[in-house]
Amino acid sequence: MPADPRSLILSLLLGAERGGDNALAVPELLAAAALFGLPENAVRVALTRAAAAGLLVSPARGHYALGPVARPLADAVLAWQRLPERLVDWQGEWLAVHVGAAGRSDRPALRARERAFGLLGLAEFERGLHLRPANLVGGVETLRERLAALLPDGAAAGTVFVIGGLSAADSARACSLWDTAALDAGYRDGTARLAAWLDAAPGLALEQAARESFELGGEAIRRLVFDPLLPAPLVDAEARARYVRTVERFDAAGQALWQGFLARSRAARAAEPEEIRR
Repeated sequence: MPADPRSLILSLLLGAERGGDNALAVPELLAAAALFGLPENAVRVALTRAAAAGLLVSPARGHYALGPVARPLADAVLAWQRLPERLVDWQGEWLAVHVGAAGRSDRPALRARERAFGLLGLAEFERGLHLRPANLVGGVETLRERLAALLPDGAAAGTVFVIGGLSAADSARACSLWDTAALDAGYRDGTARLAAWLDAAPGLALEQAARESFELGGEAIRRLVFDPLLPAPLVDAEARARYVRTVERFDAAGQALWQGFLARSRAARAAEPEEIRR
């Protein structure tokens, strides 16, 4: 079950946007939330608060879409679809961000920076210095631009640069910043789990399939969104590629299921007497 109504609403709208629906009606959001046992009042309150915070906009009466405040994170989430295009062969250099002058007293800015570092695969090498392998297309400029886009206005990003020529000991220490065995196991286990669900899905009722695909698909995409995208030989890049292909198949199946669920919801709504639909 989603952690809270707001997270569910944002995820539903992001998925709907990818499926060609720029906005969803309140009854559609309520029907989707009911699959997860979320009460109608809680969803309505979450809609109002998210709109007030700029996370949502209302392009038409009774309809909601993602708002400008949600867009940077939504774009970061959607970047998993272009994962193979974002990587180049690693030549042994490191992308670095030094935040020594950024300070830690502004707690919201600190949380935003830590989340951004997680999305960008940066790990702390020593106090105030975060590294990742320099295997991103566009190198340091891409990292600088993506970091700035993920931080709120006015938040210090730190100094972004390239490091080369680490000693063998420091290079080994940098390579050990990530639990690469856990990453590899996650690729293998995730591939098997999603493939098994896809095999069993035709026998599930639409509501159950939609709910399970949302939960499993969200977990799988989150794994990719926060994957540090390490190069070989630090991780099994082939296992990651197989996982990505499986997530793509799973995502397509989930999109089809949710399109079917929303179509059924709209048809049921249209069949109601007009006084009930008001």
